Amino acid sequence: MSSDEPQRQPGEGQEEPTARPSEPAARKDGPAEGPTPPKGAPGTPSVPDGGPSTQQLRPLGRPQGSAPKGAPKGSPQGAPDPSTQQLRPVPAGPQGAGQGPGKSQGQQHQGWAPREPEQGAAGAEGAAASVAAADAPGDGGTGKAAKAGKKKRPKRKGWRRLFPTWRMVLAGFIFVVLLCVGGFTAGYLLIDIPPANATATKQANVYLYADGTELARDDSRGMNRENVPLSKVPKHVQHAVLAAEDRDFYGESAVDPKAMLRAAWNTVTGKGKQSGSTITQQYVKNYYLGQEQTVTRKVKEFFISIKLDREVSKDDILQGYLNTSYFGRNAYGVQAAAQAYYGKDVEDLTVGQGAYLATLVNAPNAYDVAAHPENKANAVGRWNYVLNGMVKEGWLPSADRKKQKFPEPEQARGNQDLSGQRGYVVKAVEDYLIENKVIEEDALHRGGYRITTTLQKPRQDAFVKAVDDQVMSKLDKKARKIDRNVRVGGASVDPKTGKVVAMYGGIDYTKQFVNNATRRDYQVGSTFKPFVFTSAVQNGSTTQSGTPITPNTIYDGNNRRPVQGWDGGQYAPANEDDGQYGDITVREATDKSVNSVYAQMAVDVGSDRVKDTAVALGVPEKTPDLTASPSIALGPSTASVLDMTEAYATLANHGQHGSYTLVEKITKDGADVALPERGEKTAVSREAADTTTSILRSVVDSGTGTAALAAGRPAAGKTGTAEEDKAAWFAGYTPDLATVVAVMGQDPKTAVQTPLYGALGERRINGGGYPARIWAQFTKEALEGKPVKEFDLELEEGADVPVQPDPSEGAEEPDPDENTGGATGGEEDTGGAADGGATGGDQGGQNQGQNQGQNQGPTGGQDQGGQSQGPTGGQDQGGQSQGQDQGQTQGQTQGPTGGGADGGAADGGAAQGGQQGALGGLTQGTATGPRGRGDD
Repeated sequence: MSSDEPQRQPGEGQEEPTARPSEPAARKDGPAEGPTPPKGAPGTPSVPDGGPSTQQLRPLGRPQGSAPKGAPKGSPQGAPDPSTQQLRPVPAGPQGAGQGPGKSQGQQHQGWAPREPEQGAAGAEGAAASVAAADAPGDGGTGKAAKAGKKKRPKRKGWRRLFPTWRMVLAGFIFVVLLCVGGFTAGYLLIDIPPANATATKQANVYLYADGTELARDDSRGMNRENVPLSKVPKHVQHAVLAAEDRDFYGESAVDPKAMLRAAWNTVTGKGKQSGSTITQQYVKNYYLGQEQTVTRKVKEFFISIKLDREVSKDDILQGYLNTSYFGRNAYGVQAAAQAYYGKDVEDLTVGQGAYLATLVNAPNAYDVAAHPENKANAVGRWNYVLNGMVKEGWLPSADRKKQKFPEPEQARGNQDLSGQRGYVVKAVEDYLIENKVIEEDALHRGGYRITTTLQKPRQDAFVKAVDDQVMSKLDKKARKIDRNVRVGGASVDPKTGKVVAMYGGIDYTKQFVNNATRRDYQVGSTFKPFVFTSAVQNGSTTQSGTPITPNTIYDGNNRRPVQGWDGGQYAPANEDDGQYGDITVREATDKSVNSVYAQMAVDVGSDRVKDTAVALGVPEKTPDLTASPSIALGPSTASVLDMTEAYATLANHGQHGSYTLVEKITKDGADVALPERGEKTAVSREAADTTTSILRSVVDSGTGTAALAAGRPAAGKTGTAEEDKAAWFAGYTPDLATVVAVMGQDPKTAVQTPLYGALGERRINGGGYPARIWAQFTKEALEGKPVKEFDLELEEGADVPVQPDPSEGAEEPDPDENTGGATGGEEDTGGAADGGATGGDQGGQNQGQNQGQNQGPTGGQDQGGQSQGPTGGQDQGGQSQGQDQGQTQGQTQGPTGGGADGGAADGGAAQGGQQGALGGLTQGTATGPRGRGDD
């Protein structure tokens, strides 16, 4: 150490904040190495003397006695190496402490360069870091030391480690981009435009009965297609299709990635399968590929569409699309569709007709309003969407748009290979498979499926025979024009399995295209009333006075009685033919179908609960006019015959519901196609279902459905009539079979629903007449050879307890000259025109009275009021007191006269008292006329 280096005195200044372990201890308290530059020397900071920030610069050298690595021999040890030394600040001593004697004031070691001092602790830490960097072995210069002095990046700790860094994200993004570019290039180069597919060689779908025998073969002898050039398709038809399917067709690329992603997202999130395809993609799918929903097909469609768009003009693509799209009715291409729906060539289509055909492309099966009239509102909505789109795109003037009226299509002309019931069955099975998403519509129509149905040939034949015997054979279309409007629909379901064992769709598929068993456009009438009572028991409902609702609960059955407890305004429904019934039990009100009672019951239960119960039993939730209001009880909703059969089958199955099924098995190319699970569940309690069955048994035994007794089986059922007598229903079941039959009125030319007054020579068609007779004949033949089963019922508490009505508040006696078979229903009175008029000798006349009188009572009049409603029938119809009262009073009153002037349900003789006496049949056959209201 040089003797002229100033010595730091103890207590003078601060110690160095950090001492290197390798530094000798003398360094801490010993003198600084080398002289300190004098105050005011160039490069030194200007700091007041004696201030707390007074600093000294000290060289950052090696310890004394060590020579720099690579120093020349003979160089003095401890001499600073200008190439490796740095100056570092040295804190000054306490204020007022002077510099030691002998300190050099204006000299600076050669090769040393001062640097700006660092403030505070940071400066001290920086100095220590500089020392460490300078003294580290191998450090050779100022650059490395400076680099070592930089702050190190802190390590990622805690939750931050879970997220990738921006470098990782960027690398991943670049990798994905390169992968996509590579995949796109490979796909474009490897996938070529294939030849046209073999759609033109369409295979047949084969339909089989449950036993494996062939039912029908849907073989259209190849595609129904006639290709036409685009020049033959009017511009307004082209624009209609573009407005419906792809409005940006001429200005967009072959594929629309955003639409594809949106469709994929909607499919994944449960909004239903949706197509994000452009017209080009749809054409590629139709013409070059197939309809299968696979990733491979979608990838091929993507690349072929891009190539095709580069090689073929837009007009050529549109022409191909119009000639390959499926429009329903086995029509492929716009020319075949024009003929199928309007019987004209495509070049003759109007703007409205073209818009309707464009509507069909989206959902051919659903929007065919002739086959599915219940979907007309949706079809019209889509039609309006197409026309509005044409206006928006400038393809149709607003003035012309306002002139458009919905163009009703013609009735379909059925395939001759599907004549008779076969076409109805095929159509019903198609609808079932499409609605339940078992097979896509396009795939189904390309064929190749072998479909085993649940229909049983003997029972199917029995249904056809029953309709022919009871109705078709009695029509006289020449003598009675109204007979041309008669339609019949029916369906039968096994309650235990839900299998449809028989179906009647109409007289002939090639003559009447619409399936009367599956259409949803006729009111169900009073066949809905049992669901109101079922809901009452299910929910433990009470009357407005707090009395539990049971079969013996008494209601006010007077005509036009305003319902109580309804906050939606006044509602006072009329009974059939304005019948007055006074106080009446629920059982009697069901027998006579009293509107005022059931409207009040719907309010007592809650119309929303009634709707929920109906849906649980099997009525589709989206059934038209199935609204939660008191009127729901009167049946304005338009469920199909098959829907109602499913609901009644649930009652027959003690409240256990499983969706009906028409298909037993499906195979294609030897492989099975998955079918939906039936999924049986409890719709209502057994007590609710069985108690409903008990009152419906009374309807058959002594109410408006006595014609069903001809089945020779214990049966429960309900009659019903649509407004203005446009349809008459009978819905009933035995423990083994649930069957619903409806007779409907429809103009064969206009397809407009018509009343059935005068049809079959009757003044009125009632649910207890022809529908009940068809039901009875079919049920008898369908169950022939099977043991007779009794109902095994578990009733709600109080259901079998008789109620003694107050004699002072008895039912108002009807006018003898008034036909009270109504509200109970003209349809409900099976001794009316439908039964006791032209056919009165059969069921309403003397034979019926004598035969049933012997079985049920001593005379025709006592037959209803005697044994049937005495000690035996009393249990069924409201208790012993009621039976005795009616047995003694009505037996005496109606017996001698054969049931009185009308003997209908209003008098307690139900339909039998009137129809079983010689006079009753004759009188009712002539007294019953058109109804004033059709609320039943």
